[in-house]
Amino acid sequence: MQMSRKIAGFLVALAAFMIFEWISLGFNLADGHPTAFYVVHGILIAVNLVLAVVLGMIGLRGLVKRPKRPPV
Repeated sequence: MQMSRKIAGFLVALAAFMIFEWISLGFNLADGHPTAFYVVHGILIAVNLVLAVVLGMIGLRGLVKRPKRPPV
């Protein structure tokens, strides 16, 4: 399957945004919440960071990989 450069660029930008957003959320969690709150949000942050890395890798592969031209 081939991916356009526009889609690949979108995936890389989305991954960068997700990483920035979830790391910011992790630092901005206020004190005073029950432990369950931190456990749930920690799991959400971890899962979304893994998804961001996977999407970023797919996007980078799409940007770097060039379709092979048929021999002339």
